[in-house]
Amino acid sequence: MTPGLEHVADFVVELAPPHELGSGPHGVQRIIPIIGGTVSGPRLNGRILGVGADWQVIAAGAIAQLDARYALETADGAVIEIHSQGIRHAPEDVAARMARGEAVPMTDYYMRTAIRLTSGHPAYDWVNRALFVASGGKQGSTVRLHVYRVT
Repeated sequence: MTPGLEHVADFVVELAPPHELGSGPHGVQRIIPIIGGTVSGPRLNGRILGVGADWQVIAAGAIAQLDARYALETADGAVIEIHSQGIRHAPEDVAARMARGEAVPMTDYYMRTAIRLTSGHPAYDWVNRALFVASGGKQGSTVRLHVYRVT
């Protein structure tokens, strides 16, 4: 059986400036604090809490390995933990434009994540029983994700 995708929500994740750690054994390391944002869609609505960060490693070939943990407070008061792991890569000229802070269309590069959502709230037990994937990209000081439940 071929899995399907169900659109769950669109995330706008607000970021603070990164903390650059320099080169480590696996590449250039940085921590990017997550300071807020919004979630809106057919299955999830609420706000991103300022309680997380994205730990990134930029590996050989300008492949960014993404590992973010943060939380969503739904419109009805439930809290959902988000653990997102993925990759982003772009052609060299596009990566240079992104590094300069230019607006780059998300279609000019690849960014995909696998997401696990967890919650202890009974109304959101369904998130504990599914896998999620997202496509998206960086726009200014935000990351925008289109999140789907794998059916």
